[in-house]
Amino acid sequence: MPSLQEAQVLDALRTVMEPDLKKDLVTLGMVQEISIDDSNDITFNVVLTTPACPMKDQIRNACIEAIRSALPEAGEITVNLPAKVTHGGSCGHHGKKENPLPEVANIIAVASGKGGVGKSTVAANLAASLAATGARVGLIDADLYGPSIPTMFGLENARPEVLDKKIMPIEKYGVKLMSIGFLVESDNPVIWRGPMASTALKQFITDVAWGELDYLIFDLPPGTGDIQLTLVQTLPLQGAVIVTTPQAVALTDVAKAVTMFRKVNVPLLGLIENMSYYLLPDGSKDYIFGQAGGEKFARAQGIELLGSIPIGGQVRESGDTGKPVSIKSPESETAKAFLDAARETARQVSLRNAMECNCGN
Repeated sequence: MPSLQEAQVLDALRTVMEPDLKKDLVTLGMVQEISIDDSNDITFNVVLTTPACPMKDQIRNACIEAIRSALPEAGEITVNLPAKVTHGGSCGHHGKKENPLPEVANIIAVASGKGGVGKSTVAANLAASLAATGARVGLIDADLYGPSIPTMFGLENARPEVLDKKIMPIEKYGVKLMSIGFLVESDNPVIWRGPMASTALKQFITDVAWGELDYLIFDLPPGTGDIQLTLVQTLPLQGAVIVTTPQAVALTDVAKAVTMFRKVNVPLLGLIENMSYYLLPDGSKDYIFGQAGGEKFARAQGIELLGSIPIGGQVRESGDTGKPVSIKSPESETAKAFLDAARETARQVSLRNAMECNCGN
């Protein structure tokens, strides 16, 4: 018989605080399935709110240290870190807007307010990075006039199947994908007025068999027009990720996107500064578009800086060859920067979900 009891382990873990929520893991209900064998070896789960949690190691180490300190007779300590992604609006705080995608936990818009800042590259790599952590991810190419997701995922000639009157998304690198580029020839322009484009976007939402997803990402077109408004009016967005480059000419237009989302009451998860610097062969950085423009903008707007992504030929080559850099070169500095940004985005989503639930208490 083990000399230790489950209650003792729980008492020890009450001293371990969740870094963001500032409550202990036991009170939050994150500690589950404690087992203790005859040698006092302890195994338990700490259920995270996202598999992309950037604080996994910190939480695991804090748990082990707390048990070692309180229970010196403990043997081996194994902390498993499974994840159950929290559901946006699960506590009913998205208002009365009906959600046509109840199986999708969190809906995220990636927007810029202007073209040329690498928004689609960011969206593709965020999706691929989240999927690589074990999350269930979908990506909608909502840039109907200039779809680039098929190229970035190497699916220029792909055509989706239709089953039971539902379009089946095409899956690659663990990401479920839908784009107008799958439905029209690549050299044919989409010449639609705003209402037609809005109708197509709604079909991508309601007529596609997305299934259960932790995150559904929308790669929005530049600007603040019909597509953006249709998305806001159709779905309960958990938040928007804003993409910019460091220079002032980009930030001026990006500010308009920030203002638009605030006017329509969509939370801002944060900002990603793309093309932040060029990494020189000697390891130094060349800030070719200016330094820290995105960081200063985020601070002025009161939003989080989710990440800074370097510029380089590797990103272009990966996009052109249909394999996002996060997948093609996971050990590169760029891929690591995208993964950090994806983890921070997931963290902000979890925090917002927690705040919504707390507001209802």
